[in-house]
Amino acid sequence: MVIGKNTATGQTAGGKPKPKSWTPDRQEIIWIDCNPQVGREMRDVHPFLVLSPRIFNEKTSLVIGLPMTTAEYNADNPFAVAVGKTSGRKTGQTSYVLCHQPKSFDWRLRKAKAHPLGVLSNTLFAQVCERLNQIIQVS
Repeated sequence: MVIGKNTATGQTAGGKPKPKSWTPDRQEIIWIDCNPQVGREMRDVHPFLVLSPRIFNEKTSLVIGLPMTTAEYNADNPFAVAVGKTSGRKTGQTSYVLCHQPKSFDWRLRKAKAHPLGVLSNTLFAQVCERLNQIIQVS
């Protein structure tokens, strides 16, 4: 499901690693708190696929993306893209990106964190973007 992890390290003048502040980047999966929510929106902390580029996220404190879930009823959802099996406490469940629920969040105030899944593969990310475009018809 994933091709790698984003890292945020640099070098000091002496060559020692120096941690940089983390900023979410396009194609990265992060944890985000969706509360408060209304109606059929997702609530609580969920994985979230980032669509917006790092430079935008850094300058605005916003992140634009799509929520992810393991809810089984999404197997029949034409707007959900299956992106692989999960690990951890939900091992073996299918993870879905919900293309019909694009959102923006202030990732700093919501204390977003990098997700252990890292980055979605280029192929799956392209599928997600194609499905989203079927809805919003940007190009």
